[in-house]
Amino acid sequence: MDIDIGLVLKIAGVGVLVSVISSILTKSGKDEQAMLVTVGGIVVVMLMLVEEIGLLLETVQSVFGL
Repeated sequence: MDIDIGLVLKIAGVGVLVSVISSILTKSGKDEQAMLVTVGGIVVVMLMLVEEIGLLLETVQSVFGL
């Protein structure tokens, strides 16, 4: 079982970046743009995880013989 530390670090990096940008925008009074940045960050992370979720489902299928 190998753990992809690179993926974890990428997700953490996106989280930190989104958090900083969102805080700056919120303090500037641009709450709508801060919300869009947050939603965009979530979408980017979900796109990064799509392939990993596919591999997980393939593994579950092979283990249970589905």
